[in-house]
Amino acid sequence: MTARPQLPERTPRANGEPTALDGLLVVDFTRVVAGPACTQTLADFGAEVIKIENPDGGDDTRHYEHAEIGGESAAFLSLNRNKRSITLDFNNAAALEVARELIAKADVVVENFSGGVMKKFGLDYASVAPTNPRLIYCSISAYGRKGEFALRPGFDPITQAESGFMSLNGFPDGEPVRTGPPIVDMATGMSACNAILLALIARDRIGRGQQVEVALIDTAVSMTGFYGMAYLISGANPGRFGNSPNGSPTVGVYQASDGPLYMACANDRLYRRLVVDVLDRADLVTDPRFAHRKNRTVNREELRAIIASVFASDSLENWMAKMKRANIPVGYLRTVEEGFNAPEVRDRYRLSRIPHPTAGAVPNIETPLQMSLTPTVDPVAAPLLGQHTRDVLRKTLGYDERRIAALAEAGAFGKTGNTA
Repeated sequence: MTARPQLPERTPRANGEPTALDGLLVVDFTRVVAGPACTQTLADFGAEVIKIENPDGGDDTRHYEHAEIGGESAAFLSLNRNKRSITLDFNNAAALEVARELIAKADVVVENFSGGVMKKFGLDYASVAPTNPRLIYCSISAYGRKGEFALRPGFDPITQAESGFMSLNGFPDGEPVRTGPPIVDMATGMSACNAILLALIARDRIGRGQQVEVALIDTAVSMTGFYGMAYLISGANPGRFGNSPNGSPTVGVYQASDGPLYMACANDRLYRRLVVDVLDRADLVTDPRFAHRKNRTVNREELRAIIASVFASDSLENWMAKMKRANIPVGYLRTVEEGFNAPEVRDRYRLSRIPHPTAGAVPNIETPLQMSLTPTVDPVAAPLLGQHTRDVLRKTLGYDERRIAALAEAGAFGKTGNTA
C-alpha cells in the first residue's frame, strides 16, 4: 500500500494583514470544476463565499473516485477551500426565497447550471438585477447563454475535442489525446475569476454591476494559441508533434542510461552550447546537415538519433550537471510523487496540511497567486455538506431560530435538514 506523503502544518499569515477581497459577498451556485475553481480563488483572497448545494448529495465532485479522506473526495477538497456550504432544495418555494434574499445582499453571483435552469427558478440575471443593480452576475457554461447551442450540455473533454485543442496533443502517429487534468475547466475558472474582478473594478467606476459570461468552448479555442493563429494566417491545419514542437530534434524527451530528461534548446545559440559544451560533438555544428535551424528540422530524425545515442552513454545526474553548468534549459521528467517531493516544489512551500472536521487534517495545495500586501487567508478545508446553513441564515440574513426551524420543517434544506 502506498504511504500517504508527510506534509507540514501551514504557517499562519501575520496578524493584521488585510485581504484583497475583504467584505465581498459571493453567492456560489456552481459545482464540478470550472465554477468552483473560480470561486475558490475569490475565497482564498478574503471573499465570503456561500456555496449553495443540492441537499441530495451536494456537488457531484464530493463523490468522485480519485481518493477520499474524512468522507470527502480529493476533487471536492481541491476546489472548495475557504467556502461555507448551505443546502437549499430549489423545488421548495421557501428555499427559493432564501436564495433570492442572499442574492439581494450579494456582490457577486456565480452559476454554471445548464442553460435555462436559473431562469426556471427565477434566479437568472434579468430576474434578480432589478433588486440589486450593483450585482456582478457570472455565468459559466459550455457553449454560452445565447445562440443555437445555449441549451446543449458540455464538458471539458468534449470542448477539447470540438475546438481543435485536442488535435494538437499526442504524437503524430497516434490519435489525439486529452490533457490529464481538466485544463479547459481550470482555465475557464481562471477566466471567470478575471472577468468578475474586471467587473468589480468597472463597478467602482460606473456605479453599477453587470452580467459576465465565460464558456468552455471559447476558452478551448483561445488555448489553441499561436497554433490557431498560424492556421488563420496560412490555412494549413496544424498537427500533433508529441513532446517536440514542429518536430524539433533539440526539444523533447531523451533517455540517459538510467532515466529520462526533458530538454528545450530552441535556438542556434543554445544548440551550439549543447553540442559543443555538453555533448562534446563540435562536428554537429560544422556538419551542413545540422549547421542551421532549418537544416536541423529537415534532417531532424538523423540528428535526434545521434543525440539520443550520446545521452544513452552516461547517467542522468551526470548529464543534468553538465547541462546546468552550460545553462541549457533541462528538467527531470518526474511523476506526481517525484514532482511534489522535488526541491523546486518544496522550496515554494505550496504543500501543507490543514484541519478538517471529520478527517482531522487534509492535504492542501496553495493557490499559485501571491500578493505582498494582501496575502491569502489562512486556508479552511472544503466544507461538509450543509455545514454552515444555520450560521449563514443567522449571520448573513439575520434569521432567528424560529424562522430557521420553520424552513427546516417546510423542507427547504432537504429531507435531512442540513443545518449544522
